Amino acid sequence: MTQVKSDALVFYGATGDLAFKKIFPALHMMVKRGNLQVPIIGVARGDYDLEKLKARAKESIQKHGNYEEESFQKFSNLLGFVGGDYTDEETFKRIRTAIGNAHHPTHYLAIPPVLFPSIIQQLDQSGCAKGARVIVEKPFGTDYESARALNKILLSKFSESSIYRIDHYLGKRPVNNIVFFRFVNSLLEPVWNKDHIESMQITMAENFGIQSRGAFYDVTGAIRDVIQNHLFQVLCNLTMEPPKALDSESIRDEKVKVLQAITPLRGQDVVRGQYKGYLSEKAVKPDSNTETFSAMRLHINSPRWEGVPFYIRAGKNLPVTCTEILVRFKHLPSAYSSVASKPNHIRFRISPDVTVAFGMLIMAEGEDMKSVMSEIQGNPTPFPNEKDAYERVLTDAMAGDPTHFARQDYVEEAWKIVDDYLASECPVFEYEPGTWGPENVDELILPPGGWNNPIVN
Repeated sequence: MTQVKSDALVFYGATGDLAFKKIFPALHMMVKRGNLQVPIIGVARGDYDLEKLKARAKESIQKHGNYEEESFQKFSNLLGFVGGDYTDEETFKRIRTAIGNAHHPTHYLAIPPVLFPSIIQQLDQSGCAKGARVIVEKPFGTDYESARALNKILLSKFSESSIYRIDHYLGKRPVNNIVFFRFVNSLLEPVWNKDHIESMQITMAENFGIQSRGAFYDVTGAIRDVIQNHLFQVLCNLTMEPPKALDSESIRDEKVKVLQAITPLRGQDVVRGQYKGYLSEKAVKPDSNTETFSAMRLHINSPRWEGVPFYIRAGKNLPVTCTEILVRFKHLPSAYSSVASKPNHIRFRISPDVTVAFGMLIMAEGEDMKSVMSEIQGNPTPFPNEKDAYERVLTDAMAGDPTHFARQDYVEEAWKIVDDYLASECPVFEYEPGTWGPENVDELILPPGGWNNPIVN
């Protein structure tokens, strides 16, 4: 499939928080590297004009990006602005004029999904949708039905191949390196299956609370916020079959197959927690049962993974900020089984640093036949000019490469896994900030050998 490069970028929500923290710095770096040389048109409501937008962009890049005067001037020269209400057809007439002679514009909806219906309709009526593609930010719905409804709106005016659903986690190099590490190194594939692997677990821990995001978080929770999207993507990278080719659809096909094989969550497979003090956070309902922590056990019913449990855990106000994966191997029976104190493991750390570690048994000190665990670690040195997640996914979208974006069927299959559980009345247990969740989590959801609690120096 021929990939057509976009010849204009229109992004909605240009004065928002996401634009300030992520989008402007990413676009500036794309210009700096020569990967973005087309008109960039910011669209926003409120009392704004082009000069104010340029000033905000400069402040954004100075604070959150890699500011350089020469590259910023190039970026500034590409920047345009259209102000107006998203429901007003006059706004979109001005956008059509601003696009000019562009035949393949990209419309980036960095705004709440509730605004999508009117914008998609206006894009079509104004002619702005012709030959275009659209980028949308998560959340992709709040459950299966809302995700289907959102997809229906998008597909009413754009083809699936023109829709790019951003999950910035797919732009993180360490997340994609999991797939590379698995399939490029012949060492792993023979043992990457139910015959050799006992269990896998993924932990995404944050040592801070909701940070004044109560209005968003209280209707979202940990499962919707990071597990159903970010951590399911990590799980798919760990467990997918080798794609038949390296094109985007072959890779995304294999990820969808993983989700289709996962048994939907049941109450006995999930523990939800809420940190003490959450109910006092701004914009949180006084009787809220929104979870700020969740631990769950999943099963993938496929020939490769049948019988292997997968554990996912994520939460706010935990002891550290770290995302880490632990793959535990089975003990193989032999004359030495009695001295094998612990199973071998592979540990992938995604953030804050990047580590690949092999846990191997060696002889313990002394003359007795005893073993001790020792890790052989590799810490890949970050490339000095490494793209951040948003720069990578926006560069791909402008180039027409959908590999690192969620497809419609992926989004809907992910919701199917959690949908019934989220609709049920399940308890939420309080936990102290700075701990690893509710006290009863180990009684209800405990991986073989226990949870791997990351240590951050």
